[in-house]
Amino acid sequence: MLEFVEVKNEAGDERVARLAEWIWRDHYGAILGDGQIGYMLDKFQSAAAVGKQRSEGYRYFLVRDSGAPIGYFGAKPDGENYFLSKLYLVKPARGKGVGKTCLSYIEELARAAGCKAVTLTVNKHNAGSIAVYEHLGFTVYSDGVVDIGGGYVMDDFYMKKELQ
Repeated sequence: MLEFVEVKNEAGDERVARLAEWIWRDHYGAILGDGQIGYMLDKFQSAAAVGKQRSEGYRYFLVRDSGAPIGYFGAKPDGENYFLSKLYLVKPARGKGVGKTCLSYIEELARAAGCKAVTLTVNKHNAGSIAVYEHLGFTVYSDGVVDIGGGYVMDDFYMKKELQ
């Protein structure tokens, strides 16, 4: 049974960071080099970074299946949109409807926050995730290349799903 447990302290930040390390190295190895993965984990997914993001209004949730952590997501209201900054699942959880369940929960959070749409960014070379998002009603509305420092960029599609 899936459950969503909100991260509210440093111990939770550490759990997210450990999951991020595992998931990112497994999933992004074919898309990004080790250097960029390490840089992004440190800058955006370390326990300190997650704690800072929470202090800026992001809500992080651990995704658990029968008590075992299988992923996490982070999101926050951004005007009329609910920005899904991160949604990552361990490999064994992918392709089983977990992402769909997560996105349904995120849509509930967005509605509760008074938002009219969910937005996200996704790496242009992350074909599997793009296909999932499109299947679940997201459409690409723009794209961009953002310099994140360290000689690295994020080359992303910006996607949106209007809420009913």
